[in-house]
This record gives sequence, C-alpha cells and structure tokens, in this order.
Amino acid sequence: MSADPKLPTWEDAVVWLRNQPDRRQTVMDAFYDDPLAAAAARYHASAEWQAISALLRGRSGAALDIGAGRGITSFALAKDGFAVTALEPDPSVIVGAAAIRSLAHEASLPINVVEDFSERLPFADAAFDVVVARAVLHHTSDLKGACREIHRVLKSGGIFVAAREHVISKEADLGKFLDRHPLHHVYGGEHAFLLADYVGALKGAGFSLDILMPLRSPINLYPYTFDSLRNATVQSLSRRFPLPVWRFLLKSDLIFSALLAGAERFDNRPGRLYSFVGRKAAA
Repeated sequence: MSADPKLPTWEDAVVWLRNQPDRRQTVMDAFYDDPLAAAAARYHASAEWQAISALLRGRSGAALDIGAGRGITSFALAKDGFAVTALEPDPSVIVGAAAIRSLAHEASLPINVVEDFSERLPFADAAFDVVVARAVLHHTSDLKGACREIHRVLKSGGIFVAAREHVISKEADLGKFLDRHPLHHVYGGEHAFLLADYVGALKGAGFSLDILMPLRSPINLYPYTFDSLRNATVQSLSRRFPLPVWRFLLKSDLIFSALLAGAERFDNRPGRLYSFVGRKAAA
C-alpha cells in the first residue's frame, strides 16, 4: 500500500469498481458489496469456503488470517470456532482493518486485528494451529520470506492454506494478466508468479505441499461451482458443436472430471488460480 496520498489506494480501486454499473456482479463475486456482514455470511456459505473448511476439519485453536482485507475469511474462521487473529496492514474502513473491527463488532465475533505485513509476522514462534491467506502470496514483495514466516508461526502439525493465487506460465505472460485485471489499471498493485516460484518458496520454507489445480478445486473455481461450470461447458460446446448429447455425456461426474483434468494440461491462461495446502511436520 502506497504511503503517498496522491497515489490511488486499494480502497480507491474498490470504490471505483463499486461505481461501475456494469461491474455489479464482479463486486458481488469479490465480496466487496455492502452490508459487509451479509457479504461475509455469503462467503461463509460459499462452495469456496466449504472446501477450505473441509481441509480444516478436525482442527481447532488459534487461526491467523493473513492479508485479511475486509475480514470475510476471519469471519468464516471465527464462525467455525477458531480464535482468530486478522493481519491487515491497510487501515481502511472499506477494505481494511477498520472494516474488520466493525464486522467483528456487528457479528459479535472475537477477532483480534493486527495492522502489519506478512513478510515479517509480529508473532511468536508456533503461535497458531492454522494459517489462511486468501489471494495474498501473489502480492508479497518477498515470497520466500513470507512463506518462511508463516512456517515459523505455525505449530508443529499445523496447516497453511494459500487460496486463489495467480499463476503465469512464463514471465512474458505477466503483462497480459495485468492488462486484463479489472483493477490493476486503477491501483497498480496486482502480480502473479510462476507455479515453480510458489512451490519452491513453500517447500523451501519447510512445508509438505498439496497443490489444488485450477479446474478441479471449488476454491479456485469460485464464482463457478462444479455444476455451474458443467452447465456453462455444455452451453459452450452446444454452440460450437450443436449436438444434443453433450448434456447427457457430461452428466456423469466421472466424465466431466476427466474432461477438466484433460483441459488443465492445456490451460495456460495468464493469472489462472491455484491454491496450496502446506503442512508443518509434527514434532
């Protein structure tokens, strides 16, 4: 976040987006709409959060939400019973720490808000059972350092979920991604890394790692669900190849999953979304 008040902030970018009549669905999909409590509740009920919650099933205790934004992930973690600390450097009342405090007060949830950055976490070693970062790692100025810090503050046996990280296939694709991003031209704060950069940083920090692919995880698919993506695929195929069998063929989860797995081999969209599940070895 720039310290120069003359430069646009993330809050400025979100306010600009909200004021575009043709971008209402984008605002809703990003949970930037108000009232914030309703947006947070919608996120908690979403297929994306249900998939994250499933990864955390059976866990409890202290959770850290890094780059918490306006607090929708903090809200979801607290609703699921975690004692939540929200780390957010932006003080904004719309997209930052003040928004989280307001949300926590309105929802009567005990969320502790800390205004600081992820590259140097202001917490003791082994302070958290769970760490979640939604669309955060691709913004870091020191990816390796941020991953080391996250590993440090996790307890032995703890889990880190890095959700919805932008990936490019080659450095030359970064410009294409940024050109198409709906807010980068306003704010200039977007980025994406090679898949190898994420994997190297996470494994180098000490995590054992699961990679959630772009087309097969509800976390990455949102705002699509598995079924809505299937319907969109049927419609697309029917327009290009008008055969009545597409809906029948793709009704099978097995066939549709195989189709998605095959499509991923050729998926080079700049900025496509991956998620990562890192586990810290038990002592």
